[in-house]
Amino acid sequence: MQLLAPDAATATDRPRPRSPRDLFVSFTWLALQGFGGVLAIVQREVVEKKKWLTPEEFLEDWAVAQVLPGPNVINLSVMIGDRYFGVRGAAAALAGMLTVPLVVILALAVLYAHFAGNPQVAGALRGMGAVAAGLIAATGIKLIPALRRLPLGFGLSLAIVAVVLAAIAWLRIPLGWVLIVVGGVACGETWRRLRPVKGPAP
Repeated sequence: MQLLAPDAATATDRPRPRSPRDLFVSFTWLALQGFGGVLAIVQREVVEKKKWLTPEEFLEDWAVAQVLPGPNVINLSVMIGDRYFGVRGAAAALAGMLTVPLVVILALAVLYAHFAGNPQVAGALRGMGAVAAGLIAATGIKLIPALRRLPLGFGLSLAIVAVVLAAIAWLRIPLGWVLIVVGGVACGETWRRLRPVKGPAP
Protein backbone atom coordinates (compact mmCIF):
# COMPACT_ATOMS: atom_id res chain seq x y z
CA MET A 1 0.00 0.00 0.00
CA GLN A 2 1.37 3.40 -0.92
CA LEU A 3 1.67 6.09 1.71
CA LEU A 4 0.72 8.78 -0.78
CA ALA A 5 -1.26 8.11 -3.90
CA PRO A 6 0.42 9.51 -7.02
CA ASP A 7 -1.47 12.43 -8.45
CA ALA A 8 -1.53 14.18 -11.77
CA ALA A 9 1.86 15.70 -11.03
CA THR A 10 3.52 12.30 -11.28
CA ALA A 11 2.39 11.69 -14.85
CA THR A 12 4.77 9.98 -17.24
CA ASP A 13 5.67 13.24 -18.97
CA ARG A 14 7.19 14.53 -15.73
CA PRO A 15 10.80 13.84 -14.71
CA ARG A 16 10.88 10.94 -12.27
CA PRO A 17 13.34 8.44 -10.80
CA ARG A 18 14.20 5.70 -13.26
CA SER A 19 14.20 2.90 -10.68
CA PRO A 20 14.50 2.21 -6.94
CA ARG A 21 18.26 2.00 -7.55
CA ASP A 22 18.16 5.55 -8.90
CA LEU A 23 16.38 6.60 -5.70
CA PHE A 24 19.01 4.86 -3.56
CA VAL A 25 21.93 6.50 -5.38
CA SER A 26 20.25 9.92 -5.41
CA PHE A 27 19.40 9.94 -1.73
CA THR A 28 22.82 8.60 -0.79
CA TRP A 29 24.36 11.53 -2.65
CA LEU A 30 21.91 13.95 -1.03
CA ALA A 31 22.70 12.64 2.45
CA LEU A 32 26.46 12.91 1.89
CA GLN A 33 26.03 16.57 0.88
CA GLY A 34 23.89 17.42 3.88
CA PHE A 35 26.47 18.79 6.30
CA GLY A 36 24.56 21.12 8.62
CA GLY A 37 21.15 19.94 7.38
CA VAL A 38 19.84 17.88 4.49
CA LEU A 39 16.59 19.81 3.95
CA ALA A 40 18.14 22.57 1.84
CA ILE A 41 19.99 20.02 -0.28
CA VAL A 42 16.90 17.87 -0.80
CA GLN A 43 14.83 20.88 -1.85
CA ARG A 44 17.47 22.03 -4.33
CA GLU A 45 18.09 18.61 -5.85
CA VAL A 46 14.57 17.16 -5.88
CA VAL A 47 12.69 20.34 -6.85
CA GLU A 48 15.11 22.58 -8.72
CA LYS A 49 17.48 20.12 -10.42
CA LYS A 50 15.77 16.76 -10.85
CA LYS A 51 12.23 18.26 -10.86
CA TRP A 52 10.75 15.12 -9.31
CA LEU A 53 8.44 17.38 -7.29
CA THR A 54 6.96 20.81 -7.88
CA PRO A 55 7.49 23.44 -5.16
CA GLU A 56 3.87 22.94 -4.10
CA GLU A 57 4.26 19.15 -3.83
CA PHE A 58 7.48 19.56 -1.86
CA LEU A 59 5.79 22.00 0.51
CA GLU A 60 2.85 19.64 1.07
CA ASP A 61 5.07 16.59 1.61
CA TRP A 62 7.35 18.52 3.93
CA ALA A 63 4.37 19.64 6.01
CA VAL A 64 3.30 16.00 6.44
CA ALA A 65 6.89 14.94 7.20
CA GLN A 66 7.05 17.55 9.97
CA VAL A 67 3.96 16.16 11.69
CA LEU A 68 4.95 12.48 11.50
CA PRO A 69 7.17 11.06 14.26
CA GLY A 70 10.82 10.58 13.44
CA PRO A 71 13.44 12.68 11.62
CA ASN A 72 11.73 15.01 9.14
CA VAL A 73 14.06 14.43 6.21
CA ILE A 74 13.87 10.66 6.67
CA ASN A 75 10.08 10.88 6.58
CA LEU A 76 10.29 12.99 3.44
CA SER A 77 12.60 10.55 1.68
CA VAL A 78 10.25 7.65 2.45
CA MET A 79 7.28 9.63 1.10
CA ILE A 80 9.11 10.55 -2.11
CA GLY A 81 10.24 6.95 -2.68
CA ASP A 82 6.73 5.67 -2.02
CA ARG A 83 5.26 8.20 -4.42
CA TYR A 84 7.00 6.55 -7.39
CA PHE A 85 7.70 2.90 -6.51
CA GLY A 86 5.58 2.10 -3.48
CA VAL A 87 7.19 0.11 -0.68
CA ARG A 88 10.27 -0.71 -2.82
CA GLY A 89 10.86 2.97 -3.48
CA ALA A 90 10.35 3.92 0.15
CA ALA A 91 12.86 1.27 1.25
CA ALA A 92 15.39 2.34 -1.40
CA ALA A 93 15.15 6.03 -0.47
CA LEU A 94 15.42 5.22 3.24
CA ALA A 95 18.45 3.00 2.66
CA GLY A 96 20.07 5.75 0.60
CA MET A 97 19.57 8.27 3.40
CA LEU A 98 21.03 5.96 6.07
CA THR A 99 23.50 3.37 4.79
CA VAL A 100 26.61 5.21 3.57
CA PRO A 101 26.06 8.26 5.83
CA LEU A 102 25.95 5.90 8.83
CA VAL A 103 29.43 4.63 7.98
CA VAL A 104 30.69 8.20 7.60
CA ILE A 105 29.09 9.28 10.89
CA LEU A 106 30.67 6.38 12.77
CA ALA A 107 34.08 7.26 11.37
CA LEU A 108 33.62 10.93 12.24
CA ALA A 109 32.44 10.00 15.74
CA VAL A 110 35.70 8.14 16.33
CA LEU A 111 37.70 11.13 15.11
CA TYR A 112 35.63 13.55 17.18
CA ALA A 113 36.13 11.48 20.33
CA HIS A 114 39.88 11.73 19.72
CA PHE A 115 39.99 15.48 19.01
CA ALA A 116 37.01 16.73 21.08
CA GLY A 117 39.31 18.40 23.60
CA ASN A 118 40.97 20.51 20.92
CA PRO A 119 39.60 24.11 21.20
CA GLN A 120 40.12 24.74 17.47
CA VAL A 121 37.97 21.74 16.59
CA ALA A 122 35.27 22.77 19.05
CA GLY A 123 35.25 26.32 17.67
CA ALA A 124 35.04 25.12 14.08
CA LEU A 125 32.04 22.92 14.88
CA ARG A 126 30.25 25.79 16.62
CA GLY A 127 30.88 27.95 13.58
CA MET A 128 29.03 25.42 11.42
CA GLY A 129 25.88 26.36 13.33
CA ALA A 130 25.69 29.61 11.37
CA VAL A 131 25.94 27.67 8.11
CA ALA A 132 23.15 25.32 9.16
CA ALA A 133 20.92 28.25 10.13
CA GLY A 134 21.59 29.92 6.79
CA LEU A 135 20.72 26.75 4.86
CA ILE A 136 17.41 26.37 6.67
CA ALA A 137 16.53 30.06 6.24
CA ALA A 138 17.37 29.95 2.52
CA THR A 139 15.13 26.91 2.02
CA GLY A 140 12.25 28.62 3.80
CA ILE A 141 12.61 31.72 1.65
CA LYS A 142 12.63 29.62 -1.54
CA LEU A 143 9.36 27.98 -0.51
CA ILE A 144 7.53 31.27 0.08
CA PRO A 145 6.36 31.68 -3.58
CA ALA A 146 4.64 28.28 -3.34
CA LEU A 147 2.39 29.71 -0.61
CA ARG A 148 0.59 31.79 -3.25
CA ARG A 149 -1.02 28.65 -4.65
CA LEU A 150 -2.23 27.20 -1.37
CA PRO A 151 -5.98 27.15 -0.61
CA LEU A 152 -5.38 29.39 2.42
CA GLY A 153 -4.14 32.23 0.24
CA PHE A 154 -0.84 34.06 0.40
CA GLY A 155 -1.72 36.56 3.13
CA LEU A 156 -3.14 34.05 5.60
CA SER A 157 -0.28 31.61 4.90
CA LEU A 158 2.28 34.30 5.71
CA ALA A 159 0.37 35.15 8.88
CA ILE A 160 0.51 31.50 9.97
CA VAL A 161 4.25 31.43 9.25
CA ALA A 162 4.70 34.53 11.43
CA VAL A 163 2.62 33.05 14.27
CA VAL A 164 4.62 29.80 14.23
CA LEU A 165 7.92 31.69 14.15
CA ALA A 166 6.90 33.89 17.07
CA ALA A 167 5.55 30.98 19.09
CA ILE A 168 8.69 28.86 18.73
CA ALA A 169 11.49 31.42 18.48
CA TRP A 170 10.33 34.08 20.93
CA LEU A 171 7.65 32.61 23.16
CA ARG A 172 9.47 29.23 23.38
CA ILE A 173 6.22 27.27 23.15
CA PRO A 174 6.89 23.52 22.67
CA LEU A 175 6.74 22.40 19.06
CA GLY A 176 4.06 19.80 19.80
CA TRP A 177 1.61 22.40 21.06
CA VAL A 178 2.32 24.68 18.11
CA LEU A 179 1.62 21.83 15.69
CA ILE A 180 -1.59 20.87 17.46
CA VAL A 181 -3.03 24.38 17.84
CA VAL A 182 -1.76 26.31 14.81
CA GLY A 183 -1.67 23.23 12.57
CA GLY A 184 -5.18 22.30 13.61
CA VAL A 185 -6.48 25.78 12.82
CA ALA A 186 -4.71 25.77 9.42
CA CYS A 187 -6.07 22.31 8.54
CA GLY A 188 -9.57 23.27 9.62
CA GLU A 189 -9.57 26.47 7.59
CA THR A 190 -8.18 24.69 4.53
CA TRP A 191 -10.86 22.00 4.83
CA ARG A 192 -13.53 24.71 5.09
CA ARG A 193 -12.29 26.48 1.96
CA LEU A 194 -12.05 23.26 -0.05
CA ARG A 195 -15.44 21.96 1.05
CA PRO A 196 -17.91 21.95 -1.86
CA VAL A 197 -20.49 24.71 -1.62
CA LYS A 198 -24.00 23.30 -1.60
CA GLY A 199 -26.45 25.04 -3.84
CA PRO A 200 -29.99 25.97 -2.81
CA ALA A 201 -32.38 23.11 -2.36
CA PRO A 202 -34.67 22.60 -5.39
